[in-house]
Amino acid sequence: MTTVDTREANSLNDEGDPFGASRAERLSALAQRHGALVTLVVVAVAASAGFDTFATGDNVANMAVSSAFLAVVALGMTFVIITGGIDLSVGSLFALGGVLAAWGSRYGTAVALLLPLAVCGLIGLVNGLLIARARLAPFIVTLAAMLLARGVLLSVTDEGANTYLVDGSSFFARLGQDTLFGIGLPVWITAALFVLGAVVLRRSRFGQYVYAVGGNEDAAALMGAPVARTKIAVYTLSGLCAGLAGALNAAWLVSGVTILGTGMELEAISAVVIGGTLLTGGFGFISGSLVGVLLLKVIQNVINQIGSLDSAYQQVVSGAFLAVVVIAQTWLGRRRRML
Repeated sequence: MTTVDTREANSLNDEGDPFGASRAERLSALAQRHGALVTLVVVAVAASAGFDTFATGDNVANMAVSSAFLAVVALGMTFVIITGGIDLSVGSLFALGGVLAAWGSRYGTAVALLLPLAVCGLIGLVNGLLIARARLAPFIVTLAAMLLARGVLLSVTDEGANTYLVDGSSFFARLGQDTLFGIGLPVWITAALFVLGAVVLRRSRFGQYVYAVGGNEDAAALMGAPVARTKIAVYTLSGLCAGLAGALNAAWLVSGVTILGTGMELEAISAVVIGGTLLTGGFGFISGSLVGVLLLKVIQNVINQIGSLDSAYQQVVSGAFLAVVVIAQTWLGRRRRML
């Protein structure tokens, strides 16, 4: 099959400009693709100049590890949003995955990793089936899955009364706490997943299907793209990513914390959109989501560095960034259509 309706995808994915594109079109594409990266560099440079402890090795290492878990969730969310969908269940799946991993760690590393992947992946699969086959709204389906996952979590932990601990000397705990060349293993795992995700999205037929479904679902179906299977796959992938992120977080904390994950779905969506992926679907890229995650985490760290600001300001700033990005995306999209 040839590329299905990928004009916008190619303009975003190719390193060069579309052949024959005007200067205004190129500038609009560059702004949409690299705007978050430029903002990240500016904020990081300003923070390094303003705070002595910001650019220290320990602070950078802590930011990198704490960003890794959200980044894995955002990776799966990127595929979902590019297809024009949304997944509100990832925060609860993240928490559930962490608890299941901590509980399963008593039976070995394999169980600690496979159990959350199986359960969270299954929930993601059910989400995809209901959305693709039953044609239910993604917002409603994933909202129900969010409540379901949180209910399972409370049931497993006896209403949150039980906290399952991970043996600090186990291989599973080392996955979350060991370092390689001074960088935490979760960061390396996340980097590998993002490289794989970028290759799949940009170079595989499945990636073409993802863009095609988000760009124009009816046209994609007429040209032979497996629309239903693609949707099922991306929601299953989102569940797997959330479960894996929860498992890695449990290895890092050496416990399955039941209160984690609240609002994480909104953080993941914000990171993906700030990174340049359109909520309307059909347009986005993996590296942008990673930049969006890093930008949110740097801003949160800067607020912590200030010290006098309440942690609630993190949400205020994140919300403001998201609003600005959505407005900018809308303006750039209209401008490109006029050119």
